[in-house]
Amino acid sequence: MKLALALGRRGLGRTWPNPAVGAVLVREGRIIGRGWTQPGGRPHAEVMALAQAGPAARGATLYVTLEPCAHHGKTPPCAEAVIKAGVARVVSALEDPDPRVAGRGHAMLRDAGLAVVVGPGGDQARLDNAGFLSRVECGRPLVTLKLANSFDGRIATQSGESQWITSPLARRQVHALRASHDAVMVGGGTARADDPRLTVRDLGVTAQPVRVIASARLELPDQGDLAASAGEAPLWLLHGADVPRARIARWRDLGAVCLEVGTDTAGRLEPRAMLAALGAQGLTRVFCEGGGALAAALLRAGLVDELVGFTAGIALGAEGRPSLGPLGLEHLADAPRFDLQEVRALGPDIMNRWRAR
Repeated sequence: MKLALALGRRGLGRTWPNPAVGAVLVREGRIIGRGWTQPGGRPHAEVMALAQAGPAARGATLYVTLEPCAHHGKTPPCAEAVIKAGVARVVSALEDPDPRVAGRGHAMLRDAGLAVVVGPGGDQARLDNAGFLSRVECGRPLVTLKLANSFDGRIATQSGESQWITSPLARRQVHALRASHDAVMVGGGTARADDPRLTVRDLGVTAQPVRVIASARLELPDQGDLAASAGEAPLWLLHGADVPRARIARWRDLGAVCLEVGTDTAGRLEPRAMLAALGAQGLTRVFCEGGGALAAALLRAGLVDELVGFTAGIALGAEGRPSLGPLGLEHLADAPRFDLQEVRALGPDIMNRWRAR
């Protein structure tokens, strides 16, 4: 099951709207097939493992990180393929909460006479598939918030100079994190100030994550790197209702997808509405890179599932620009808290990973 889990993680960021599943076939103590969900969500992991095993799958045990699907979609049910292959036993880490499956896959296997065990590796499978589970159960993707700061929590000098606070090694890790998510999201202020491409570079990635810009008025420069690359890597723009139609049409002509979402009384995009819109489009994992206003809005709403912080050994002082906007806190007890998961040195910088309580 540990191998199946490791295989499943290979698909993170590339299988949405499907989960990133791993599968291993074992017969007489020997691995005869393995697979993971392929880019775009198919073929599924079980099908890949069965194809590798061929006739040797008869009588084998299948270890799979999520319940085999039981419904007809763009492909036949994996549970049906497992039965036809003559597999004798299935060890599944998790039941799939998707209403189209939700125990039906396991039931199909049992009805066909297969032995089914559910639970081994379940805790890790739940973490690995947290984005898929969140979309199915809560209607929104998992959110990872990335902050890259000076030692004193600043992202730029008073004049706005920020390139580069962290080292090339840390920035390369950011690209790897982008690649493991379905989408990279920033606020309109960051898009206006930095004109970022938000793509994964120098890692041999062929399919880019979706780039999401949250801008209530869609006041974004339609010249520059972001606009020029709209047709090269997916670009989705979240905006409110009060946007000139010509502005929306201009971005659509450039190749962007424009999604209208609800706003609060101040005219700002409502965080839950933004994530619900992304979840409805099938996204399971979103990597938010700020800026400060968007990061603070997500934290205030309790919508940040993971924090990744990069800290450089440089101090910029109180006049420097903070990484977070106002959270409106009066009491320490009201501050969002996270549990530390990992600390890693990246050259001269430190990376911390935290998970919401």
